[in-house]
Amino acid sequence: MYTEYFGLRDRPFSIAPDPEYLYMSGRHREALAHLIYGLQTDGGFVLLTGEVGTGKTTVCRCLLEQVPDDAEIAFVLNPKVSASELLETICDELGVNYQEHTTSIKVFVDAINHFLLDTHAKGKKTVLIIDEAQNLSTDVLEQIRLLTNLETNKQKLLQVIMIGQPELRDMLKRQELRQLEQRVTARYHLQPLNYSEALAYISHRLQVAGVERPLFSRRALRMLYRFSGGVPRLINLLCDRALLGAYATSQNSVTPRLVRTTAKEIFGSEAEKRTFAPLSLRPVAMGFAVSIIAGGLIAFSMGVTPDTDSTAPAPPISPDTAIQQQLPPSSLGSAQAQDNMSAPQKPVWNASVWDNATRRAAVEQLFALWDNDTPPPGQDIANSAAQTGLSTLERRGSLSTLRELDRPAILILQDDAGRNRFATLTGLDETHAVLSFAQHILRVESTELVKHWRGDFILLWHPPADYSTPVYPGHVGEIVTWLDHQLAQIHERPPAQESRQSLGGTLLDELRQFQAAKGLTPDGILGPVTLIHLHNVSTGSYPRLQSDAAR
Repeated sequence: MYTEYFGLRDRPFSIAPDPEYLYMSGRHREALAHLIYGLQTDGGFVLLTGEVGTGKTTVCRCLLEQVPDDAEIAFVLNPKVSASELLETICDELGVNYQEHTTSIKVFVDAINHFLLDTHAKGKKTVLIIDEAQNLSTDVLEQIRLLTNLETNKQKLLQVIMIGQPELRDMLKRQELRQLEQRVTARYHLQPLNYSEALAYISHRLQVAGVERPLFSRRALRMLYRFSGGVPRLINLLCDRALLGAYATSQNSVTPRLVRTTAKEIFGSEAEKRTFAPLSLRPVAMGFAVSIIAGGLIAFSMGVTPDTDSTAPAPPISPDTAIQQQLPPSSLGSAQAQDNMSAPQKPVWNASVWDNATRRAAVEQLFALWDNDTPPPGQDIANSAAQTGLSTLERRGSLSTLRELDRPAILILQDDAGRNRFATLTGLDETHAVLSFAQHILRVESTELVKHWRGDFILLWHPPADYSTPVYPGHVGEIVTWLDHQLAQIHERPPAQESRQSLGGTLLDELRQFQAAKGLTPDGILGPVTLIHLHNVSTGSYPRLQSDAAR
């Protein structure tokens, strides 16, 4: 095999779940934090979703290693069963005695309820973890919800963590499951790795296998990322096969040509489509749903992304639905963009607009709105933003999401040929958006914009001085004091006097109330989106999508 040829002690890209090769990206750590938070809450449902191969099971294994001693865990791996079969599995996992050979749902439920009450009386909690939960039927999901009805005056006695593919989110939106959907207290959608995370992932596995020299050329890594879409399982398949190919052809490293050949072997006729695939393409081959980030987007090495909307293929855009104007760069601020909204103009998309829709121009415009210098070519914009006290936020959402965040943002678009283009959103109202393409301004109807936009955006925001990562209930620190002062202003109360205040009690209740009022998941986690909403109700001065007169 190629291991001896390259000086590796074993195969670094085996798809077997070897704990020694575990790599937790920022996205995986965030997902794990949500699950741990779910274990600490007082009942309800926690949802972890992600495409095939993104590492959901890896996160779940890490969770099981950190289960507290006071928790009884039932882990269901095969949920494609009937309601009675699932209840029987839960009993077996928890060691619950039940009448032999019974298939009665009532017998199983009574036994589980008795176990839950007894466990609670001992000061322990019970957690049900269901992997591949998208395979659950509606009847089984309803039965699980009914199990969570058992509660004391202060808490529910069963915590349910469901892990599954994106279809699980769609299932829970059904009318007949709305009661279960309302009980989801925390949710996280695990996205594929971004480019910098993928490079770190590959480097980590090679180092663990005993080789630190680069075995992939830079161009080969870029091509590998484009074929894999950042999905760890696909990265493993491609790297393993490419190293084998390099060994077979006596090459010292993996070349772009070898990566392309490997991709054709794995993906067949779909390989070339993957290389130039738009961001939200969902390939049919092998059943993998992969978000492909092409060419210029690979430099956007941002952080964690949350729950996302489904992304259906967009129809072609009509050429008479947008407006182009020549304006100097200095006039592209949000106030000017708002003024442009009111002027009735005939929309026109043309090649000149798309030719100026470059990543570089979009980054330059976004940083200019914050009075910051444009990052040098090739430099990660997250690092550049951090040098000036800003942070980047990469999300997938809707125009409603952007209206609520109220910050200029880079939108990742697709032209008529399906190529990735970039524009800076500088204005947005209920019916129109204003986009900046280098020295062009485009006013477009919202209904037409979404035909070119799959929902991916990147914005800058200003975090508090003591904020670095999401803050969870129970945290103690200066950021909690800062939060208390913000909520004190909102609720018109005096700030707390404690020198080391923790995020709990009344303060946690106020945070959850604020999140619910803003349409956010009231999980009590102080993250970027919640912080931006807090900034929006303060008197701070930030670049916004709407002028004060229009608010």
